[in-house]
Amino acid sequence: MSSQAASSSGARSSGYAALSRPGWLTFAAIVMFSVGCLRLISAIYYFADSHRVNNLTAGAFGDHLFLWGIWDLAIAGLAFWAGWSLLGGNTLGRVLGYLWAGVVIVQSFLILGYSPWFGFGALILAVLVIYALSSTSDYRETSPSV
Repeated sequence: MSSQAASSSGARSSGYAALSRPGWLTFAAIVMFSVGCLRLISAIYYFADSHRVNNLTAGAFGDHLFLWGIWDLAIAGLAFWAGWSLLGGNTLGRVLGYLWAGVVIVQSFLILGYSPWFGFGALILAVLVIYALSSTSDYRETSPSV
């Protein structure tokens, strides 16, 4: 009977461990997931050679929308991986989050002239993710002791 009580106590404490995660860290993970979804949809539009895409002929990849699609798909994959790892409490999630934010900041400056609202919005989100990761750098998720 006591082993059953200990196992239910361990399950309960792991549920509370998710509640003890800092809000900024959870915010960074949610931003990663939402931007990943947006970039996945954007990549699909690029692959479909859609007319909903801005004129990016003077951009880094020129008018090759397939390359823009691969770029957005890579950013989406990095965002999903970083978000999942952040929610798991792994240090790899922090590294990937910083890497993702750096890539998004560079891309934001590259597309600011062609799509200012999108570039500025992505820039702000990347800066907020960097702030979230750096302000919670002392947090480490601990496994519950049974």
